[in-house]
Amino acid sequence: MALPTSDVVPISEARVRLTELAEEVVGEGAEKVLTKNGSSFVAIVDARKLDYYHALEAEHANLILLDEAETGFKQMLAGQRIATKKLMAALAD
Repeated sequence: MALPTSDVVPISEARVRLTELAEEVVGEGAEKVLTKNGSSFVAIVDARKLDYYHALEAEHANLILLDEAETGFKQMLAGQRIATKKLMAALAD
C-alpha cells in the first residue's frame, strides 16, 4: 500500500513538526515515513499498531515452529530417523 505524499516527510521538517506529526499518527491513524537525503529512513506509527505488528510477528514465528514440528513428526512416522549418538555428534559440530 502506497503512502500519500503528505505522509512522507523529510526528517529535517519532522524535527520542527514532531508533535503535529505524532498527533496525526494517533488521531487519524496515519503512518509517516521520514526521509533522509531523499530515501526512506524511519517511520512514525501508533504504538498500539506497533504492538499489533509485534504480536503478528510472534504468531508467524509460532506457525513456522509448528510447521517444522509437523514435518519432523511426519519424517519420524515414515522411518526417517537417526540414532541419538549420531544426532548428538552432528549437533556438536
